[in-house]
Amino acid sequence: MTSRLADSRPGPLDGIVVADLSRVLAGPYCAMLLADMGATVIKVENSVGDDTRRFAPPVHEDVATYYQSANRNKRSIVLDFTDEGDLAIVKDIIREADVVVENFKAGGLQRFGLDYESVRVDRPDLVYASITGFGTGKGARFAGYDLMVQALSGFMDTTGPEDGEPHRAGFAIFDVFTGLHTALGILAALRHRDATGLGQLIETNLLSSALSSMVNQAQAYAAAGISPRRMGNQHPSLYPYEPYPTADVAIIIAVGNDGQFSRLCSALGRDELATDDRFATNALRNRHRDALRPEIVAALAARGAAEWFELFTDAGVPSAPIQTIAGGVDFAESIGLEPVVHAGGGLPVIRNPLSFSLTPVDYPLAPPALGEGASEVLRRLGTDSSKDNA
Repeated sequence: MTSRLADSRPGPLDGIVVADLSRVLAGPYCAMLLADMGATVIKVENSVGDDTRRFAPPVHEDVATYYQSANRNKRSIVLDFTDEGDLAIVKDIIREADVVVENFKAGGLQRFGLDYESVRVDRPDLVYASITGFGTGKGARFAGYDLMVQALSGFMDTTGPEDGEPHRAGFAIFDVFTGLHTALGILAALRHRDATGLGQLIETNLLSSALSSMVNQAQAYAAAGISPRRMGNQHPSLYPYEPYPTADVAIIIAVGNDGQFSRLCSALGRDELATDDRFATNALRNRHRDALRPEIVAALAARGAAEWFELFTDAGVPSAPIQTIAGGVDFAESIGLEPVVHAGGGLPVIRNPLSFSLTPVDYPLAPPALGEGASEVLRRLGTDSSKDNA
């Protein structure tokens, strides 16, 4: 049966309703991805709204761009869980929903009867996604901030100069990865529900997502007992695979096999390097990095990064000049990826990277102002319009 709250959308999740009780990034990003794919997402906020509304600067038309980055295609409604009438509306929204996404402190929703065990009584088919920083056991006492996870997971210890300080990523990397993992879990649970009629609880946490996302680095410790060391921009297993100076700006060279190395040497005009006994295989190149790097640097000094990029691309050598984000967006535009779309017909946003041949993503709603969309939610619920907080 179609929910009273569902919009009609072209995406593959058309008809799915999501109650987004989350805030900041991991949960809102997850819910936004579902919204892009056609789900109707109701963002439930308290009276001051999502914290990211105040994560500024930068701003666009007086709205924090941080908030805008994770909240398009949603409607906002302001509800106070301590108010009996507002709590009844929250529960009504959940009764109409297929999915709940929340990232409250572990156990924080239990006193309102909004935890999974409470809501599943009336809705055994509900898919309920709960995101925490460090799980619901002993880790529940820790605040769930991405920077904490970057530090505690070991990520920062593998990032930055070999002889310098550990570095954080340039964005909240594990919030984003956790949002992606959660969205994947929700899609799997919806498929299971279609087959069995049963919903389930999905639990994700930032630390587990971080350890999983570090793939080969974390596996080095799990399987071989090796805790990877900080290597600056170098790769622990491949060489050459790092930035190099040119006649102007730096360029990345990413050689993944011996054939690519041979083509690199030819493009550099240094064919003899490919047959040098020190560099003939990846294992040898790793062993003799200090001898190979000066040879590459000397050859690269003859041209600028843009010229080398064209030469290497034509030769089949993976490479890329290091650009600003503006340069990255412009480059994506130049190769036809159309990186910027307009949500709600007006606000420029970075597009969802998914492309479906039959059920395209769309962007009908700009990130809502606090309470924007409440009137439509309440109208569909048949609730007293005096509660409208749009």
